[in-house]
Amino acid sequence: MNALQFIVGIVFDLFLMVVLLRFWLQWARADFYNPLSQFVVKATAFAVNPLRKIIPGLGGVDLASLLLAYVVGVGKMSALMLMFYGMWDAQQALLGGLITMLKEAFNLIFWVLIIRAILSWVAQGYNPIAAVFDQLTEPMLRPIRKVIPPIGGLDLSILVLLIGMQFLQILAMDLLR
Repeated sequence: MNALQFIVGIVFDLFLMVVLLRFWLQWARADFYNPLSQFVVKATAFAVNPLRKIIPGLGGVDLASLLLAYVVGVGKMSALMLMFYGMWDAQQALLGGLITMLKEAFNLIFWVLIIRAILSWVAQGYNPIAAVFDQLTEPMLRPIRKVIPPIGGLDLSILVLLIGMQFLQILAMDLLR
């Protein structure tokens, strides 16, 4: 049963990350014509485009993608509840969907930061993936660099942000218990 739970969880989580990445790309106004952006848009268009006809954006925020992310989170919780408990609790599914969405948003930011750091060590010249990751993370890293500038050519802003995110994630879990 754990293997089935893993497969169901990973399918929902991967799609949820792609939907959240679409939201983040639009919010950060990242390069739409970048290959990564094009993949994300095409992978989520079948679900986001119909929602956009009903739910318009608001001030540059893609509410359709955000709603889809929440629906995917609720879907994951509902599927797991029905598979393992044979029942469905609306309150638990709605709250669990929100928690799942927030958890995956933190995971997405974490992995984008890690990949950006690794790419900065190995990528030479222009790399389209690194360019998008720079566009996504620079608004979060810039304020940290104002307080802690690069020391001897070593940029600690990514490390500080990762530690801050871990702190917030632990704090949120303590508050939810």
